[in-house]
Amino acid sequence: MDTKRIGLRVRAFRKLKGYTQQELADYVGVSLAVLGAVERGNRRLEDKILNKIADVLDMSVAELIDMSE
Repeated sequence: MDTKRIGLRVRAFRKLKGYTQQELADYVGVSLAVLGAVERGNRRLEDKILNKIADVLDMSVAELIDMSE
């Protein structure tokens, strides 16, 4: 997985859904620092966190990470 590309997609969909970083971090159960690192592409997403983010954003993991490429 390309952590930079996925991080940008997480950020874009988070904003599209109207969540702040803090709100999404709270819903997912991670710190704001962890979510920020994910969105910047500095941290690889664990499957558990990836699944929670997709659930909160009401989308599939495949849509979130754009498996079509």
